Amino acid sequence: MTSLHTSENGARHDARNDAERVAALQAEIRALAATRNAVVLAHNYERPEVQDVAHYVGDSLGLSREAAATDADVIVFCGVHFMAETAAILSPSKTVLLPDLNAGCSLADTITAEQLIAWKAEHPGAVVVSYVNTTAAVKAESDYCCTSGNAVEVINAIPADRDILFLPDFFLGAHVRRVSGRDNIHVWMGECHVHAGITPQALSRQRGEHPDAEVLVHPECGCSTNVLEAMSAGDIASDGVQVLSTEGMIRRPESSSATDFIVATETGILHRLRRANPTKTFFAASDRAECQYMKMTTLPKVLRSLERMEHRITVSPDIAARARRALERMVAIGGAAPSSGPVSTAADPGE
Repeated sequence: MTSLHTSENGARHDARNDAERVAALQAEIRALAATRNAVVLAHNYERPEVQDVAHYVGDSLGLSREAAATDADVIVFCGVHFMAETAAILSPSKTVLLPDLNAGCSLADTITAEQLIAWKAEHPGAVVVSYVNTTAAVKAESDYCCTSGNAVEVINAIPADRDILFLPDFFLGAHVRRVSGRDNIHVWMGECHVHAGITPQALSRQRGEHPDAEVLVHPECGCSTNVLEAMSAGDIASDGVQVLSTEGMIRRPESSSATDFIVATETGILHRLRRANPTKTFFAASDRAECQYMKMTTLPKVLRSLERMEHRITVSPDIAARARRALERMVAIGGAAPSSGPVSTAADPGE
């Protein structure tokens, strides 16, 4: 029978070997990226070891801006397909690689360009506002793009008498409709399966266990609508809840006096939050809030992508030109230029 002491030694040995393998892969990636004149970008929801090897970590729009600003010839986008498309649209002269072609997005998949065209036909003259978490083809059929951080600002820039088609996220759309006070916003019934799974019940449990923690809620979450309604009714103290984009979540702990935070979004962001705020404590609103698509990207896949220069993401010139118009309108309304450094810290409308 294996003794407890032997088992503990074996576990430590395995952990040390795993750490050494990770470090070796990261060193190979960094060296090959330098040889290829490549920049590695990682989304906030990626695996910790992938975030740690990246030149920049952030949300999809912030990373696409970094891609456009960099002098690198090659962009390895550690995220999902629509994000790599956005980088390709904003950086048409650069090679954009996605380490795993199967890394999709349940939210982006809830609406196609054909469905949007049909919806527009039902509401002639309406202005189409698409969340940045959409395919290039959907962006091309849109008048504006937006992020969760600047969605209200984009809506408020549209004349009050114009109907708006907001897509694809229902929870973000409900939040925007409530905050803007407009009743002429039609919302597509799409959702991110991960965020929709963060329920009011899960958030209540965490608040009960950590009553002094500040709550950071992403407006895509299934709990966001309920939380906002409860705040309006006075059932939840508004000074204990912050509804923020992912980049807003990253910035908030530094300015907050709170030491504990409950974070209602995909769990991958906890790594960046903890790294940036080592003296503060972060709890996931739901430990199950993990995106399988984001976790498809691994260090071996990033290395292989650089070695083989695969998989290149391109967007047809016609779709790219129309999608770029919607993206540029969004940036003109709210946002900041890309920042420099290992982690983006400039003001950003956020995803």
